[in-house]
Amino acid sequence: MLKVDITKTLKHFQLTTSFTAEAGITGIIGPSGCGKSVTLQSLAGLQTPDSGEISLNNRPLFHSEHGIHVKSKDRNIGYVFQNYALFPHLTVEKNIEYGLKGRSSLEKKQKVSSLIKKVQLTGYENHYPNQLSGGQQQRVALARTLVTEPDLLLLDEPFSALDHHVKHILEQELVSILQENYSGIVLLVTHNMEEAYRLCDQLILYDKGQIIQSGKKEDVFQKPENTAAARVIGCKNILPVDSITKTNGYITCRMEGLNVKVPSRHVSDNTTHIGIYSENIAFTKEKEDADNTYSFTINNVVKGIHQTDINLRLENEIDIIASVLNNEVDAVWHGEAKVELPMSQLFLLKTTSSSPQG
Repeated sequence: MLKVDITKTLKHFQLTTSFTAEAGITGIIGPSGCGKSVTLQSLAGLQTPDSGEISLNNRPLFHSEHGIHVKSKDRNIGYVFQNYALFPHLTVEKNIEYGLKGRSSLEKKQKVSSLIKKVQLTGYENHYPNQLSGGQQQRVALARTLVTEPDLLLLDEPFSALDHHVKHILEQELVSILQENYSGIVLLVTHNMEEAYRLCDQLILYDKGQIIQSGKKEDVFQKPENTAAARVIGCKNILPVDSITKTNGYITCRMEGLNVKVPSRHVSDNTTHIGIYSENIAFTKEKEDADNTYSFTINNVVKGIHQTDINLRLENEIDIIASVLNNEVDAVWHGEAKVELPMSQLFLLKTTSSSPQG
């Protein structure tokens, strides 16, 4: 188990983070410049926290009060950097072998040969990094790290340098390689929520050096706890609530004259906003007054490759964004009279003191 409880003063804020992680892939998610990479660097011993402690499998790596600061080379932590940091003058074989200093020639040969097969680089042993594709370079960097059998594997934006069309393929390759060859703890840093959801088991959401939510990925996505977390995970509709009235079985949130019903089990005393994902907004031909169903006008439309974002203005001047599959857009223009905010898809949020950047 990895235990982290550290602080470090950065240029624009103070990193204050405390979490545990076990075997499997844990994602550290947040906007650029929020402290994600500094956290990894502190774990690896490349930066020194101002205070706190870090332990890995009950072994102290850093403890400010006890004067413990294990050197980076002695932490048994693997680190795959954004740019892979391969040695340009070394072949694939020699790059992977680099982490096995002090081992016998036979052991090096056996370990490197075995791992080259596992990461599907057979035939590329004598190639240099500039002769490889981005995906192949990533596999070399991962193999160079795994050959040392680290207790903790750190992946810092591992797909940021890759073209979009190869990312999904390489994500599956990464998961497959880790499942077959590594049983330890993996921390993956990214600002891409879809990537995090596909790859990770647990999520830790960061904002300006603070953890704003953590837990199983399904729980974090289905029920963000605050406005900052909702923004980090990509919720486009976060609406301020003026007042709340409790009724039988549900509550009514009033927003600039608009009444929105939400199941009462979701309410808390510090609720300040309602959130709903843009893809969960529905359109209906319902003519009668129904719960959370409103007339609307269209402000503007942004068409993407697979879906269209429609900026709507509800009857009380509140603007929301609905995401509709391109083959269903025509239904919005023709005959769909109202927009619905399904009660089951709404979540209540509290305000946080920090808010995501950019």
